[in-house]
Amino acid sequence: MLRTFEKAALEAGKAIITVLREGFPVAMKADASPVTVADEEAERIILAHLARDYPEIPVVAEESVAAGKVPDIAGRGFFLVDPLDGTREFVDGRQEFTVNIAYIENGAPVAGIVYAPALGLAFSGERGHAERLVVADDFTVGARSTITVREQPEDRLALASLRHNSPETGSFLADHAIFKCTNIGSSLKFCLLAEGKADVYPRFTRTMEWDTAAGDAVLRAAGGSTVTLDGTPLTYGKTGTAADFDFANPNFISWGGRKRVLEPA
Repeated sequence: MLRTFEKAALEAGKAIITVLREGFPVAMKADASPVTVADEEAERIILAHLARDYPEIPVVAEESVAAGKVPDIAGRGFFLVDPLDGTREFVDGRQEFTVNIAYIENGAPVAGIVYAPALGLAFSGERGHAERLVVADDFTVGARSTITVREQPEDRLALASLRHNSPETGSFLADHAIFKCTNIGSSLKFCLLAEGKADVYPRFTRTMEWDTAAGDAVLRAAGGSTVTLDGTPLTYGKTGTAADFDFANPNFISWGGRKRVLEPA
């Protein structure tokens, strides 16, 4: 499955970079988030790969959902796709945007890939094994290395959203005596935790499942975790709840270290 993900992500990333170089108009969706032809072309490529190799598995993809195309996932494994996470970063000329593909089984992200085409890096994970991939200029993988989370040091480094920070984030860091925090866009935050370059990512503003699933899969495969504020694992396939939109995430904390301590310092 990861080989399919890899091929799809690399091809989608190539299309995104082509759009970036050629220029593009920006439209706004109903939720006031931006969308470009790069989002749409990348999703088309990914869906084609998944339909060819796994025609029986439903796909929940961001732009398709925005267009009203939502498959029945009840009692089934399914794919979650965000073809261009960090569209605002993409529009603004930043490099942190990513391609995200994940497979969900029994509510858990068990396989995923995050590809940052502008950085030439990808991260993949499946069932206890995670890798960092260096991607060459011709969009082929040049090197692979196994990654794991690090034991949490005394001087922990937190990651926070570049555009969606919140007062609750500051309170969490203070409560846990975490004094270093780096802001970064897209699902790369999960990947930095997974490769042992940071320790915790608290999120207290809105995310959707396709925003987090692939990075969360990589993180869990590398030995980390993502939990809700009550300490239970973040689950996927959340539909039919009166309290929120389908596929919306609650607030969560992603931990990179094997000592996942939730108590205040």
